[in-house]
Amino acid sequence: MSSEFDRFVEIIAALRGPNGCPWDKKQTHESLKPYFVEETYEALHAIDEGDDEELAGELGDVLLQIGLHAQIGSEDGTFTIEDVCRKIGDKLVRRHPHVFSGVEVSGVEDVLTNWQEIKKAERGGQAQESVLDGVVPSLPSLMLAMEVSKKAARAGFEWPGMADVFVKLQEETSELEEAIHGGAPEEIESEIGDLLFTIVNISRWADVDPEQALRSMVRRFSARFRAMEDRAKAAGVALEDQTAEDWDEAWNLAKKEQT
Repeated sequence: MSSEFDRFVEIIAALRGPNGCPWDKKQTHESLKPYFVEETYEALHAIDEGDDEELAGELGDVLLQIGLHAQIGSEDGTFTIEDVCRKIGDKLVRRHPHVFSGVEVSGVEDVLTNWQEIKKAERGGQAQESVLDGVVPSLPSLMLAMEVSKKAARAGFEWPGMADVFVKLQEETSELEEAIHGGAPEEIESEIGDLLFTIVNISRWADVDPEQALRSMVRRFSARFRAMEDRAKAAGVALEDQTAEDWDEAWNLAKKEQT
């Protein structure tokens, strides 16, 4: 294991070295940002597909991004790959006293409570200005909404029960309909945001990841739509020439075939 990691680090250094690759040599922390995001989502896609071999390769691509950032840091004299490993290792040990220091916990809630106390101690005992501090604003919107929702709920800003969230859903749906009838774009956008945030809260109550739920739905939709396209091509008919009844029949057939 260590020999492979050492080899990896040496390869990255060579790519950035005097006789290295022109593309790798010109990269910066800033220029690598889109690649980091892209490689992460490709790894997520491999997980969604259940392809372990592909996942191993994609995780390697993610590791490449970490290696490049660490090598740039080493060249700048700011940090090294050893610093990266040490920092995460220290953090994991520090934030898991129930694993490494004999602290007893009764379940996940105790772990989360301890986690928040440890993070507070890491800040020198300073309380957060807001319970929402620490939420990364650049997260994908559904993930961001879920994190904000969780933190607000832990602080006590919560509905009594799931039925109350559905009442809120009906309320937001009605307000969106009114906004659409009014035709003001800013109002429509605002109400769509309110509706989506309510859906995220329902996901939280149902213990469902809204990001994953939407991705799964889009994957199902895409597969069914492609099946409709294939059926139309086989029949020599253009999709745009089909009637609403044709579309409905083709959709139901595709749905049935993929159930």
